[in-house]
Amino acid sequence: MPKPVVREPLRSNSRSNRARILATARQELGRNPDVTLEEIARAAGVVRRTLFGHFPGRAALVDALADEASEALRGTAAHAPGTEETPQRALARFVLSIWPVGDRYRLLLALARQDLGTARVSEILAPARDEATAILERGQTEGAFHDHLPAPVLSAALEALTLSLLESVNKGTWEDDGTRTAVATLVAAGVAERSATEIVDDVASEMRAETADG
Repeated sequence: MPKPVVREPLRSNSRSNRARILATARQELGRNPDVTLEEIARAAGVVRRTLFGHFPGRAALVDALADEASEALRGTAAHAPGTEETPQRALARFVLSIWPVGDRYRLLLALARQDLGTARVSEILAPARDEATAILERGQTEGAFHDHLPAPVLSAALEALTLSLLESVNKGTWEDDGTRTAVATLVAAGVAERSATEIVDDVASEMRAETADG
């Protein structure tokens, strides 16, 4: 009697291919929003048929990337610091938390023009943007941040700063693990550079300890 066919390795290989295609698409679309599916398949090291087996068209691939980004950003916003933490530390923690998913931010904005539409991108980014604005509003109320810009406007400006610095890292013209961006963000919000550096160093050490314990 023939042995039954074991299909789990095939499913595992399929999951691996899907994850590799998504990772490659995120990178390639971030560089060039007009990249073709054939070019993404080549970069991912799979044949065109494999890519289309997972994503029958560009819209399906972009939707999957949007869902991935939404999940990552929701996870970051869900672990936002409470109001018992000072606004300066809360902002530093927010930037350090968002940095690992910064590529998803950048990709979503790049795709907004021709694929997702600005309304859907805004919906996906809303939890993170709302959290940043709430931290800035509290900081302005408590005198921790300057208030010559309304909190939503300052939040948008700081988001643009983060995306610009992330782009510099991606281009290889600058190196950062998120800490230098967090310092730059605090300084732009009105915190003295020395204090900003001390706050970020302390929060980063605390987050590393939390990760090690977890």
